[in-house]
Formats: sequence, C-alpha cells, structure tokens
Amino acid sequence: MIAREPTLARLAIAEQALLEPYDLSPARLRQALGEILSHGVDDADLYFQTTRSEGWSLEEGIVKTGSFSIDQGVGVRAVSGEKTAFAYSDDLSWASLLDAAHTVRTISGQGQSRRVRTPASKVSRSRSLYPGTDPIGSLDSSAKVALLEQVERLAKAADPRIVQVMAGLAAEHDVVLVA
Repeated sequence: MIAREPTLARLAIAEQALLEPYDLSPARLRQALGEILSHGVDDADLYFQTTRSEGWSLEEGIVKTGSFSIDQGVGVRAVSGEKTAFAYSDDLSWASLLDAAHTVRTISGQGQSRRVRTPASKVSRSRSLYPGTDPIGSLDSSAKVALLEQVERLAKAADPRIVQVMAGLAAEHDVVLVA
C-alpha cells in the first residue's frame, strides 16, 4: 500500500522552498488559478521550480574549478479549447505570479461567459523514490575538496602507472511544485 506521508513530507519541503520565502501559500495559488479560470479558460496550472547545482573539479592535485548556481521560477499555463498560453517569471513574488496569471488568461475566447469552479486541493498517494536530502548541503566545502583529494590518492595507489588524475564532483537539488 502506498502511504500519504511521503507525499505530505515532500509537499512541505516544496512549500518551504518555493512558497514561504515569497509570502505565497496554497490559498494564494488557488486564488491565482481562480483568476485564470474566471475568464473562460478550460484548464490552468502553475509549475514552480528551484534548482541549485554545484560542481568541483580536481586536476594535477589542485582544485581547478568550483561552481554554484541557483535557478528558480514559475511557469503558468492556460488551455482554452485547442489553444495554449504560457507565461514565465523568475520572480516568485505574488505580484509577478498574478501578472503571469493575467497574461495567460487572455487566451480565452471572446464573448464566452460561464461559471468555472476551482477544484479543491487534493493530495494524491505516492511512494518515495528518492531521499529528501539535499546533496549540496550534505558536506561542507572542505569535505568535498578532501573527498576529491582522497579519490586522487586512491587512484594513484591502485596502479603505479597512474601519474595524473582528474576527478569531478557534482550535485544538484531540484524542488518542484505543480498546482
């Protein structure tokens, strides 16, 4: 049997990473979807994502490169009949989300008037395929450099013919929320 607890735990992580820092809430997401659907749009969704990535490389016994990046944003989609409209913002503020919602709702057909009810939020059952740990935060920078140096030592110790070792360490942490 598939339990709801992993789903609720992941939902809490997504809300903490994508909504709370920007003063967003599930109620505000419902409000944004309602803004879109109130203009005769058949369907709409919000796709939030934040991606943090880090990379280290060791060459000739020296850490030659290190990089870190953060990308985040929200995609808004509206479907009306056979038409689809998209809007995107890398600003996760309420004003930007509402602006994107107003942009995509213009896809609705002219002259249509009908009532659309926004469905209540529903958490579906799932199973946990990946641990909820952040690989970037699992080791500090000095531990990551020490790990690369250890890889170099182990490689050179494995065979005396090995004179140069190039090693890399990369991690990425994605959090996604779809409403």
